[in-house]
Amino acid sequence: MHIELPTGKRIYFVSDFHLGAPDAATSRMREQRIIRFLDMAEKDAAHIFLVGDLFDFWFEYKNVIPKGYTRILGKLASLTDRGIGVSAFIGNHDMWMDGYFEAELNIPVYFEPQTYDIAGKQFYIGHGDGLGPGDHGYKMLKKIFRNPVCRWLFSWIHPAVGISMANYFSNKSRSATGMELEHFLGAENEWLAIYAKEVLKKEYFDYFIFGHRHLPIDMPVGPHSRYVNLGEWLNYNSYAVFDGQELKLHYFENENGPRGTIIR
Repeated sequence: MHIELPTGKRIYFVSDFHLGAPDAATSRMREQRIIRFLDMAEKDAAHIFLVGDLFDFWFEYKNVIPKGYTRILGKLASLTDRGIGVSAFIGNHDMWMDGYFEAELNIPVYFEPQTYDIAGKQFYIGHGDGLGPGDHGYKMLKKIFRNPVCRWLFSWIHPAVGISMANYFSNKSRSATGMELEHFLGAENEWLAIYAKEVLKKEYFDYFIFGHRHLPIDMPVGPHSRYVNLGEWLNYNSYAVFDGQELKLHYFENENGPRGTIIR
């Protein structure tokens, strides 16, 4: 897939907002911060990639979506109405999307990693969950959650019960609370880096862009290829920007963010 990058424009990549976690008040403050970020980005954005886990839980019933998130949904609609391209990837917390973003916000939603040619650079983009070695338990669970029959069965639970129940279990996860920072596993053990190196054996990419890991990472995976993890907005407020020449990690309203970045 090819994306044009006009002179003076940039591409933004951001992931793991986890809106809804760990509570409504904290999530509302984060949502307002994200809106300020999008206000900044729209000044020169040619395209914005939302790389998964925008919400800590999301399930689209036939005529019902989760309560809240009015500000960010309105902002995203405003961006696409202005002609700014926005693409969204599902994550492990919001995998049950089913047409709302496409119909109401004009935002395509991708369930698997996608490849792009942007200004002559090759990008491989996806949330990152279930990729790479190990984590067989989650990979099996993901197949169950993504199964159409399981989705259909859950849809028969009344939203007042189903969404409340899902939010309860989602907020129990360590990633949802954001109270613990992830730790770098080492260049040889980062599983998304291992995955990127395996992909490179078959096809070349300049950049592998993932979320899910909750740790801002920028490291080489080949002589001219880099793996960049976008981090999250529970602690870092991190994102990446591509200006047509190079891609860099940045931090929004977070002076302490760079100390958590892993750059090799």
